[in-house]
Amino acid sequence: MSALTRTGGAHIPEIHCPFPYQVNPHADQARAHLDGWVRRTGLVRRASAAQRFAQADFGWFVSLVHPTANARHLELTADWFAWLFLVDDQLDDGGFGRSPQRMRQLVDSMREVLEAADFGASRAPATDAPPAVSSLADLWRRTAADASPQWRRRFVRHLRGCLLTATVWEADNRIRGRVPDEETYIEKRRHTGAIYVCMDLIEIVEHIDVPEDLYDSPEFTAALDAACNVVCWTNDVYSLEKERALGEVHNLAYVVQHHRGIGQEQAVAEVCAATSAETERFLSAERNLLRTRLDHAAVLTPYLAGMRTWIRGNLDWSRRTRRYQPRTELTAQRPDEYLEPALTGAER
Repeated sequence: MSALTRTGGAHIPEIHCPFPYQVNPHADQARAHLDGWVRRTGLVRRASAAQRFAQADFGWFVSLVHPTANARHLELTADWFAWLFLVDDQLDDGGFGRSPQRMRQLVDSMREVLEAADFGASRAPATDAPPAVSSLADLWRRTAADASPQWRRRFVRHLRGCLLTATVWEADNRIRGRVPDEETYIEKRRHTGAIYVCMDLIEIVEHIDVPEDLYDSPEFTAALDAACNVVCWTNDVYSLEKERALGEVHNLAYVVQHHRGIGQEQAVAEVCAATSAETERFLSAERNLLRTRLDHAAVLTPYLAGMRTWIRGNLDWSRRTRRYQPRTELTAQRPDEYLEPALTGAER
């Protein structure tokens, strides 16, 4: 694919991706389900927020990432995607992400859901909880019941790490006006981007359970972190203009630009080249993992296939979603036009 030109003169060079395009046949069903779920749970209420949500097309996104999922699991993962993106918007785009006390209260409520013996079943219909909490309870009830204890522990650890890194580390950087260094940002980005959380869902979709000793092995970690980096860095490239318009500094292209003292276009080119190299690192780590842990091929094969479709699906969605297209009615919206104060309880 040739380099893409975006309005305003910025170019996005090709990101190497040797994996085929795939889309789940239940994509339209996932879209329809997701629209109903976010309205029913109160995550999306206002017309302006609904328009923005629909144009982002998370139903299509999840259909690219999980092309082989059955309809029920596709709907479940679509709901997780929506929840993660909508909560992330609250933290990144508005004043909520600059209020440590309010964020801490919200995260404490979410932790109670994740630690509940009934997997949040009693909190799912709660009318006194912000939609971000009651919808999480609905998600956790539907997800955890069929999962193994070790998977639940790992998923909770990853989700808590995501929320804490976003509400403590990122928030502190915003308040202090600090741009993180490249090495720190790359490590933290895999947490703030909730990509470990999303990769965990591969096991739910594919009906597999990765043993702890395999998951924690250096060979598995190398493949997982490389795949996660590719997804996160690709997202940073395509979301750069949206985020910089809001003054956001947590973006690898901007971090590179800031610390290397180069222009935006050169920074984007360098991040695209690094992303392509990271894809090759993933392929090398994948080969090494399959060679050294052949006894676990039954779980590794579908998990690695899920990593591949994450890399490819994220790239395809990022290229086309109106969420990141510059100079459109959607991206011209101010945060107060699309953020729902009720989602986090901020209106109370």
